[in-house]
Parts: sequence; structure tokens; C-alpha cells
Amino acid sequence: MAHIKNNQQALLTRVKKIRGQLNAVEKSLTEDTECLAILQQVTAIKGAVNGLMTTILDDHIRAHLGNPDLTDMQRNDEIDALSKLLKSYLR
Repeated sequence: MAHIKNNQQALLTRVKKIRGQLNAVEKSLTEDTECLAILQQVTAIKGAVNGLMTTILDDHIRAHLGNPDLTDMQRNDEIDALSKLLKSYLR
């Protein structure tokens, strides 16, 4: 998708930061780290993943649902697919 390619480097940078945060949690679990510190790390990861999701979702909505060339049937299919994805994500 073109909208992903336009932001690819920024998205990859976010993913690498999330990977670093996950590695820090893994290290904390193998060391004698306080529970609260680990919980704070996990909270930061959740926020980072939500931020990544928000960015990609916003781009997706604008590029796909906002496309003026879509037929009503295509737009409804896009809405149905996105609705299904969001229900899964929000569980």
C-alpha cells in the first residue's frame, strides 16, 4: 500500500523501539526487578503499540475509506473488514 510506503521508515522506527522495550521487559523478568518497574515497562509497550495502531489505522481510513473512487459496495466491504479488525483488536 502506498500509504504504508510513505511512512515506512517512521513505522519501522516505532517497531524497533517497541522491540527494544520488549527486550527490556524480558531482561527485567530474568533479573531481580521490582514488579512495579516491569508493569511500567509493559504499560509503555501498550501505549507504543496503540500509537502504532492509531497511525496505521488513520492512514488506512484516509487512503481506503476516503477514496472517492470507491463504489458503495467497495466502501461497505472496506467498512466491514475494518469493523471486524477493530472488534478483534479491542477484545
